[in-house]
Amino acid sequence: MEWMVIVALVLPAWSAPCSSTAGSDGEEGLCHVQHGALGTNLLLPCDAPGGRVEWRVNGTKVAASEAAAGGDEDQLLLQNASLAQEGEYSCHHPGTGKTLRRIRLRVGSPPEKPAVECWAVSYPQTVNCTWKLASEPRLETYFITTYRHGMGAKENECVQPWAGASSCSISDIQMFSITPYVLNVTAVNPLGATMNLFPFIVEQIIRPDPPEELRVSPIPGESKKLLLEWQPPSSWPFPQYFPLKYLIRYAREGANSNRTIGPYEQTSFILTGIRPRAVHHVQVAAKDFTDYGDYSTWSPLVSGTPWTQP
Repeated sequence: MEWMVIVALVLPAWSAPCSSTAGSDGEEGLCHVQHGALGTNLLLPCDAPGGRVEWRVNGTKVAASEAAAGGDEDQLLLQNASLAQEGEYSCHHPGTGKTLRRIRLRVGSPPEKPAVECWAVSYPQTVNCTWKLASEPRLETYFITTYRHGMGAKENECVQPWAGASSCSISDIQMFSITPYVLNVTAVNPLGATMNLFPFIVEQIIRPDPPEELRVSPIPGESKKLLLEWQPPSSWPFPQYFPLKYLIRYAREGANSNRTIGPYEQTSFILTGIRPRAVHHVQVAAKDFTDYGDYSTWSPLVSGTPWTQP
């Protein structure tokens, strides 16, 4: 499959207001924002017409420009760039102190390959995808998210809920298609871009959200039973047409292990043979009735005690 992503990186690409501490001459101006990779050697240009200049960081003199070995006299060399070297740099005429250029230096890393996962939590309406970076690049990073359904198919947008989000959704999914969808998540920041192609078959990634509104109630006159009731997850759109099955996990308070039973198709169940007067903790998980995909995570823990003689 051919997939071309074109990302233009222009460094520095924009300017921002400088703080008044960038120089002592009282001049205001714009900072040329320059980005650099951690651990590399960086050259800050002054572009002065007269050659040698004086450099300052946040208004304090830092070095003579000849420190930029092998470079022009008006460049400042920062070796093995670190976070401590971030700040507002300015170059000045050595005689008059006139500000010639201001640079806001930001140091970070190019983005790593995003780790992507997708789940059909609202089958058959929507596939939701999320991603994360293994480490924080420390620079503003945005994501381009697109998908295709089959080789040569039209590229569509996987819709992000807001700019800079780490999730997106695909709404026009085709049921029971053996042709894979391929999601492309591309991470972009001023130091580079990297992408991850994530293929999936919709039915293989069905995973409902956990069941909701779990209730654990005593049954009058029954000292060894508990009534369990719950609702399908509200994100599951058509439970009457696409039913779920459920696992139940429960444990007596203080016990060293729990017990899992099921699956069951109904949304209620009577636990029997439990210890009288003991508190029991219960959770429920859901899965597509046809056994596609995975079980949901467990619902929040709910506790109850069997009926006791008044």
